[in-house]
Amino acid sequence: MALVLDPAAQDLLFREARTANTFTDEPVTEEQVQAIYDLVKYAPTAFNQSPLRIVLVRSPEARERLVQHMAEGNQPKTSTAPLVAILAADNEFHEELPALFPHFPQAKDVFFAERAAREQAAALNASLQAGYFILGIRAAGLAAGPMTGFDAAGVQKEFLDDDHTPLMVINIGKPGEDAWFPRGPRLDYDDVITTV
Repeated sequence: MALVLDPAAQDLLFREARTANTFTDEPVTEEQVQAIYDLVKYAPTAFNQSPLRIVLVRSPEARERLVQHMAEGNQPKTSTAPLVAILAADNEFHEELPALFPHFPQAKDVFFAERAAREQAAALNASLQAGYFILGIRAAGLAAGPMTGFDAAGVQKEFLDDDHTPLMVINIGKPGEDAWFPRGPRLDYDDVITTV
């Protein structure tokens, strides 16, 4: 095999990992979330812009406010997951570039002076970071239930501000009973990879 990652780790992160739809009531600790972030903060982003911002929904009051904005089919699992994270793109990420990209601090003004350019860059790069965040959740031995079925404007108004665009909501925890839907088919190598 061409991979150097241990087969058990390959299974944990990829082959056996699934989107969870039910969770146990075992809590997700701050220490677990910190360990996840300490691992996934190294995700690649253009200009090291790192635009992902995460809101952890822990209190019952905040959970109730969030559930109102979830699609009907996502409400029960969001109500009962041990932890819910709102992942958003920070459209003002460029303010951090002098510190994050110190060898070319002018990138802030050269490439990202216009809001439209920032929004496009933030959405793409925060989505890349979100994929890493899901892998980090799996690496912590937890299950992730990422969802895009929610009222984005409502979530933004309730939890964010005009400078942050919600991308997805992720339920996090140990998988519960009947957590998995049957795995869907995947495209074959030759259907995806073209050599030129």
